[in-house]
Amino acid sequence: MVAEEPRTEQSAKRVRVVFAGVVLADTTRPLLVWENPYYPTYYVPREDVHGDALVPSGRTRASHLGDGKLSTVHAGGREAVDAAVEYPGDVLGGYVRLDWHAMDHWFEEDEEVYTHARDPHTRVDILPSSREVRIDIDGEPVAVSNSPWLLFETGLPVRYYLPKPHVRLDRLNRTDTVTHCPYKGAAEYWSVGEHTDIAWSYRAPLPESQRIAGLICFADERVDVRVDGLLQERPQTPWS
Repeated sequence: MVAEEPRTEQSAKRVRVVFAGVVLADTTRPLLVWENPYYPTYYVPREDVHGDALVPSGRTRASHLGDGKLSTVHAGGREAVDAAVEYPGDVLGGYVRLDWHAMDHWFEEDEEVYTHARDPHTRVDILPSSREVRIDIDGEPVAVSNSPWLLFETGLPVRYYLPKPHVRLDRLNRTDTVTHCPYKGAAEYWSVGEHTDIAWSYRAPLPESQRIAGLICFADERVDVRVDGLLQERPQTPWS
């Protein structure tokens, strides 16, 4: 397969990766690689990976980045099969990509990061507003607020976070779903009728997103949103 030239950026952050209680990688020279247009992942210099932890499996992975050689991670009495890949070439040669979800912990400096690496070009602004926001599901209102908080995140549609007293909580049923965002933290979810996981909230968001603590947001892609009486177009996103 002919390899494509990926978008990359050198990071100055110290990045550490922990697997089975072992610091598998520790580097101040991580490379951010955009394997998809939404967020980057970390590639670590090979010499900054624990020397005995990677055992070549003899298998390869074909992708738009080329044919990558796979290794199984062995550490602390555990293994993660084919959780490391190395691609040839001038840009990625000499770097290792460790599968994010196969590892136990990722740290940027001394702060743990969840879900994926932070994009240095993504900004999150959370602003108070006096615009009226109404949320309808199946033609019925489930929330109306004149004091929403609007979250603007680079590359994504505006999200409307509403105080719980302005939401029909009797219509919401808590689910077991939990997701993580590297900018906001851990989210809990609710369903409305047959609409599963259509609303979420961050009970204890990360410091940069404290303003939305305890507020409820609905998936604009799946509900009708009216702002000052005007019906908003449903956005098309990876979560549509």
